[in-house]
Amino acid sequence: MEPSNNGKITDDRTPLGTFARGNKAGAGRPAGSRNNATRAIEAMLDGEAEQITRIAIEKAMEGDMTAIKLVFDRVCPAPKSRRVNIALPDTSDAAGIKCAHAAVIQAVADGEISPDEGTALAGMLEARRKAVETHDFARRLAMIETAIAGKDEA
Repeated sequence: MEPSNNGKITDDRTPLGTFARGNKAGAGRPAGSRNNATRAIEAMLDGEAEQITRIAIEKAMEGDMTAIKLVFDRVCPAPKSRRVNIALPDTSDAAGIKCAHAAVIQAVADGEISPDEGTALAGMLEARRKAVETHDFARRLAMIETAIAGKDEA
């Protein structure tokens, strides 16, 4: 193995310089483990969270803008996403994907879904289009290769 930048041999790394799978030095933190500071704060707040939340809400009701922001950010955060339910045609071919894109655009125009949700759906449809295109390309290439092999044998 070639030496790394510091001149030492690093047997525990891949040729790309990353740690090899199963390497103790690159295993990282075990899943589910917590930082000591986080555990200490959780221990201090144990049983007090409800009272602290009540005080923050009372301060927010009094007009304290910092408390209002805290309440909205922590107590009732903005939803990340919601389930979207719109009817889409079969997307097993390019024509179906085209119709599905039109349905998504129409759903955004009608206000059934938000523009952000429409963008997310359009991204999924684009990934589907690429998968269909790749499958079709591989199928057509196999047909061409079969035809060429048949001509070579003749």
